[in-house]
Amino acid sequence: MTNATRARLLGVLADGHFHSGQTLADEAGISRTAVWKHVRGLRQRGLDVFAVSGHGYRLAEPLDLLDSQAIIAGLDDRASGHVSNVTVSHEIDSTNRFLLDITPADSAHGHVCLAEYQSAGRGRHGQQWHSPIAAGLYLSIGWRVDGMAEPLTGLSLAAGVAATRALAACGVHGVELKWPNDLISAGYKLGGILLQVRGEITGPCLWVLGIGLNVRLPAAVIEDIDQPVIDLAHLAGSAAALPSRSRLAAALINELIACLQDYPRTGFKPYSGDWQRHDAMSGRRVTLTTGNRQISGQMVGVDSSGALLLAIDGQVQRFAAGELSLRAAS
Repeated sequence: MTNATRARLLGVLADGHFHSGQTLADEAGISRTAVWKHVRGLRQRGLDVFAVSGHGYRLAEPLDLLDSQAIIAGLDDRASGHVSNVTVSHEIDSTNRFLLDITPADSAHGHVCLAEYQSAGRGRHGQQWHSPIAAGLYLSIGWRVDGMAEPLTGLSLAAGVAATRALAACGVHGVELKWPNDLISAGYKLGGILLQVRGEITGPCLWVLGIGLNVRLPAAVIEDIDQPVIDLAHLAGSAAALPSRSRLAAALINELIACLQDYPRTGFKPYSGDWQRHDAMSGRRVTLTTGNRQISGQMVGVDSSGALLLAIDGQVQRFAAGELSLRAAS
């Protein structure tokens, strides 16, 4: 009930105007003291909420909240034929976890989960994914696969290509890809992809493909993140120049569904050319870290399976994703 109440309050405050404590209490069916407690909860989740005596409460800036009906309306014929459900949650621990926990796993096939806020958003290697309220897109898709001959290595890379296509369709350009699962621009992280598998990779299993994308990050959140980040509002020039988050979500779903449907049959190969064109590290000296070991070389690209190719002492060596991380050599 707490999340539902907080969602109702946020729906009223989203316009960026002042609303009295009594108005908010009436809208949510709670006391004014409870309103204050929920406002404190919104602040703890990264929102700037002002309280001014005689005026009430307001957000520092209006919010663009997700609209499930607008998302569904934005799906193309291919996606709408394969999306079984669209869930938009106000608050969730993790959109990936939500789908992984669905029982039976078959029920998660074609299920799309989005959230305004993730309390335990995850990136690769179990790292935290900062998910402030309505400041990004936090989206996961469940996909059942009966088995495949193609290696799973390149699916995160193919999904990255799909994301660049979706953003280009929405007028957002200049997005690059960093092996194996990052979206970046000018060296700053814009988004990331997390693939998790439930079941046996070679047999019937559930893929859960998640994407986190920075749309309009508050300055305070940017300061808390331990790496350089960028958001779509910066790339577009202003938040006003951006399409709605619901339109962005629909565009991503369209491309990701196409990717998930094709990949068991085609593998990464059809995406390889586009990935190479978006490769942020192409030709650069890089350092590959695996456990306590660091390997330096020149980025050659990726092979037809999505494995990394590095030139080391004149020899090209191949590395599958696994627990590897890549960065530009200092």
